[in-house]
Amino acid sequence: CNSSGVNGFSFSYPENLSLDSSCFLSPPVNFLQELPSYRSIARKRTIILSRDKPSGTLLKPTDSYSSQLEGDIAENLNSQSIRKYALNISEKRRLRDIQETQMKYLSEWDQWKRYSSKSWKRFLEKAREMTTHLELWRKDIRSIEGKFGTGIQSYFSFLRFLVLLNLVIFMIIFMLVLLPILLTKYKITNSTFVFIPFKDMDVQCTLYPVSSSGLIYFYSYIIDLLSGTGFLEETSLFYGHYTIDGVKFQNFTYDLPLAYLVSTIAYLTLSLLWIVKRSVEGFKINLIRSEEHFQSYCNKIFAGWDFCITNRSMADLKHSSLRYELRADLEEERIRQKIAERTSEETLRIYSLRLFLNCVVLAVLAACFYAIYIATVFSQEHMKKEISKMVFGENLLILYLPSIVITLANFITPIIFTKIIHYEDYSPGFEIRLTILRCVFVRLATICVLVFTLGSKITSCNNKDDDLCELCGYNQKLYPCWETQVGQEMYKLMIFDFIIILAVTLFVDFPRKLLVTYCSSWKLIQCWGQQEFAIPDNVLGIVYGQTICWIGAFFSPLLPAIATLKFIIIFYVKELSLLYTCRPSPRQFRASNSNFFFLLVLLIGLCLAIIPLTISMSRIPSSKACGPFTNFNTTWEVIPKTVSTFPSSLQSLVHGITSEAFAVPFFMIICLIMFYFIALAGAHKRVVDQLREQLSLESRDKRYLIQKLTEAQRDVQSQPA
Repeated sequence: CNSSGVNGFSFSYPENLSLDSSCFLSPPVNFLQELPSYRSIARKRTIILSRDKPSGTLLKPTDSYSSQLEGDIAENLNSQSIRKYALNISEKRRLRDIQETQMKYLSEWDQWKRYSSKSWKRFLEKAREMTTHLELWRKDIRSIEGKFGTGIQSYFSFLRFLVLLNLVIFMIIFMLVLLPILLTKYKITNSTFVFIPFKDMDVQCTLYPVSSSGLIYFYSYIIDLLSGTGFLEETSLFYGHYTIDGVKFQNFTYDLPLAYLVSTIAYLTLSLLWIVKRSVEGFKINLIRSEEHFQSYCNKIFAGWDFCITNRSMADLKHSSLRYELRADLEEERIRQKIAERTSEETLRIYSLRLFLNCVVLAVLAACFYAIYIATVFSQEHMKKEISKMVFGENLLILYLPSIVITLANFITPIIFTKIIHYEDYSPGFEIRLTILRCVFVRLATICVLVFTLGSKITSCNNKDDDLCELCGYNQKLYPCWETQVGQEMYKLMIFDFIIILAVTLFVDFPRKLLVTYCSSWKLIQCWGQQEFAIPDNVLGIVYGQTICWIGAFFSPLLPAIATLKFIIIFYVKELSLLYTCRPSPRQFRASNSNFFFLLVLLIGLCLAIIPLTISMSRIPSSKACGPFTNFNTTWEVIPKTVSTFPSSLQSLVHGITSEAFAVPFFMIICLIMFYFIALAGAHKRVVDQLREQLSLESRDKRYLIQKLTEAQRDVQSQPA
């Protein structure tokens, strides 16, 4: 019998077709399960391309798969690895046997090339396996991933990345700046220091009073260790120690000022490239997952489970997290529907309320920044007093006053922002992103406010010292070596942040865990609950510390080494806190989303760190009493001086590249390339949308065909025998 045409297609059934009665009673979904998928049919009929594109070899499986494959095996598998093909194990074993058989008919040269290529690939695979075993904290991070999922594991992987980044930064500074000085200082090589005499410089600008020696109080060493003053100020920890113009070896003279500046540019460039390289992968995954809302529901329901979880409590937490995400998606749908149904009066009211609340946010930020400015000015004006005139606590409080105010601002503002965001009537997902963005801005902007406040104090002149200030170009009386004092401020921020992290873990989280465990019957303790391991807050904390390291590495070359040691200790402290004192947050992050978010925040911190460094190196006059740039008006002047020593042709090339005649066309070409890629991405997006719509239509057609097939089978059943 023949069926009626459906959408131009005809279905023919043979006359001796026997249909089981169960087929007529089964719902259409059973037919859908029994039909082969489009991909399986295409895999049987089309050519399977190898993953190794440059070789261009193909496998052509057909109905007579074995015979044709054996005939073409010499052509298709000359230099290919069988594991790259999408075949089952038995077929791969048979192909390997065919390869070994055909090896006998090759020349000795071809056999040697084949064996050497295979041996080299095996060596590379073994080397990769060995490097994975040498990976830092591999076992700990795998254990965290198994117990708490990929979201929390991504935080510890990010912390490991910062440890490696700071270690590489320290190695760059050590090789370019510290190593030549140490080789000369300890007579390891036949080299001497080079000191260039001051030219056209007043002697008063070169005065750098050293801290007086004599009767020293017992707590002075503690203050010096915590603030970077005293005996630490004269060590290689700070900028002022490197008052050397060069190191003369047997065959050449090592230009230390140039090396100092190149090391700063090198670690900033390396950080930028490394972060961008790692963030591109997460951006691709996020771009793929930023689909329409229906597909988001499907991803959460069918592909939302984290198969790395082996702990029962974490499995229950993942269940609750998926439920929370689905509720959040439904809430966002409700918000969208509510926005679509708003009247003009409601829209005007909500936007007016948001404008007012954003003004409140700006007022809070302004108050924080003003408090940091006042604290910095007060600390700088009173820190020059003699220690004997102060008690221990007063001196330490004045030294750490800016750090204390910044820490309080970082603690109070997220609480205020969390309360304000509830009244702005945003979707739950946007509320979280906006709150995190505001907290990121507060944490990183406070450092910039501190640096700019110090810069204003350095360049400002009092009425009493106008002559000396104008003569030197900066406030030489209060800041004879201002780079060292900026480095001390960054050092104090780093140490205070580390102390706060340890204190919160030991004196807040641990007692809170004990109270929740042994006093759970108290209602107040039940309301307080156990501390959550909030991933965004912890990430903001370590990004804050990394931003301090980027800014302070120029003024304190050994600060990356301190940051490396700090992050190593923080890793173990946070691991113990996660295992014993905290509970994971119910709002979990996917690993891909987390990695991209972490790197994006880190990139913002790097950009904010580059701004004050660029201004201090190009605008503020360098200290004349200390440092490698005493013979330069600014730090950047070492670059033109170095270029002036090049041959005339190379100088012309450098001046041409840095001129406006080259910069403007180059910028236009970059803009054209960028617009081209934007247009190409838009075209790809439209093609993807069309393909997605085509897939949707094909699924509807398949559903329609199955329905017609079911009706035809019912008609066949209803016909008399």
